[in-house]
Amino acid sequence: MAHKALASRRDLLRLSCGLATPFIPGARAARQPNVLILLADQFPAYATGYAGDPNVRTPNMDRLARQGVTFTNAISNCPVCTPYRAMFQTGRWPLSTGIVANDILLPPDEYCLAEAFRDAGYRTGYIGKWHLDGPDRSGFTPPGPRRQGYDFWAVNNCSHRYTNTFYYRDTPERVPVQGYEPVTQTDLFLEFLEGRDKSRPFLLYLSWGPPHPPYHLIPDQLRLYRPEQIKTRPNMQEPNLTFLADFYSHISALDTEMGRILTALDRQGLADDTIVLFTADHGDMLSSHGKWDKQIWYEESINVPFLLRYPRRAPAGRRQDTVVNVVDIMPTLLALAGLPIPKSVEGEDLSAVVTGGKPREDRMALIANYMPFARQAFPYPEWRGVRTPTHTYVESRQGPLEFFDNRRDPHQLNNLVNRPEHAAFQSRLATRLKSLLEAANDRFEPRQHYWKRYNLDIGDQGQVRYRS
Repeated sequence: MAHKALASRRDLLRLSCGLATPFIPGARAARQPNVLILLADQFPAYATGYAGDPNVRTPNMDRLARQGVTFTNAISNCPVCTPYRAMFQTGRWPLSTGIVANDILLPPDEYCLAEAFRDAGYRTGYIGKWHLDGPDRSGFTPPGPRRQGYDFWAVNNCSHRYTNTFYYRDTPERVPVQGYEPVTQTDLFLEFLEGRDKSRPFLLYLSWGPPHPPYHLIPDQLRLYRPEQIKTRPNMQEPNLTFLADFYSHISALDTEMGRILTALDRQGLADDTIVLFTADHGDMLSSHGKWDKQIWYEESINVPFLLRYPRRAPAGRRQDTVVNVVDIMPTLLALAGLPIPKSVEGEDLSAVVTGGKPREDRMALIANYMPFARQAFPYPEWRGVRTPTHTYVESRQGPLEFFDNRRDPHQLNNLVNRPEHAAFQSRLATRLKSLLEAANDRFEPRQHYWKRYNLDIGDQGQVRYRS
């Protein structure tokens, strides 16, 4: 009966977006684009050459920025791996799916990105870190509903061993990885590209693990930077220069793999007909404001890179300050591909902005951490906030917490909260935050409420218990 209910819900969602008719080969629109998503893990927006970071060389990311659109205000609305990934796959907010922290299973009956593309005739594939299959981080995700519409599968649910690790295909036998994991993942992308049905467009999602810690897990030959070379950010407190040198080395190593991928698209004549999106699930504090990890409202945690190249429709070399929410990504990609958007989606289609249209000036991002967890963040209060193109405003359950003018104060060193001269603007942002919370059906409950609401098995530092 559960299987029938699952099928029924998905069928209703397919009907709701006009996908009840099976795909017929040859019937798709001419030049329907391929979609390639490149996702990094724990990668702040500032840490690239095109963004002006003096510590790192990223020629291929810089090339992608020149050839596409750079969104400077892409926001990780809940800066944690699993909630971000669930928002990306479903186009829905965390309180709609129940994915409010790491290591929670994405419900198999959610209608997801790959299902929408597959129902429209696309060949789908996923390579790399998944982190949506519950608390068994090294477990096997079998073919079927838990893969959420991805056919080609080369995945490790969640591992940050970047050398000599493993992944799964369609059986529980582990496939060993020798050497640096992103190199193998590019090889798998090339395998997918070579083996595809050329009469069908594809959606391929490649999810890298770096530059998420442990930073030191990088082969010596890929260590391009020395600690003494690193220029630290003005808001860093007691930074670890060795960590920073390895962090930047991972980024340059990913840039090399991006170069191999872009070259393969060029050689196969696919570049003009492929949407390439590069982004990240959240950033990394790296000692800014004396913090490490993510889960907090500062720019280093919530602001992520977002480059989108689509030569046939997106003007090259544009910088766009429109706020991009994670839930906006699914509807935007579907619209760019000329496909209907499921009614379950809660994000906004930004395809008109991608292709050169004028954005709405009042767009803001709702930012939140529903249940801070683990050693680095467990002491944080639960928080909610708004991120505009220019400002960040944050509240705890006790009231206003921090307020920054990000243009005048990009390192967020001057907290403006409750200052009389900024009271009117703060009040407007507080009112907007309240309306966004109401729209998201978010009552700003204490973390224990979500532990009970979603029946979570919680450890002593507020984290969902997981098996590594």
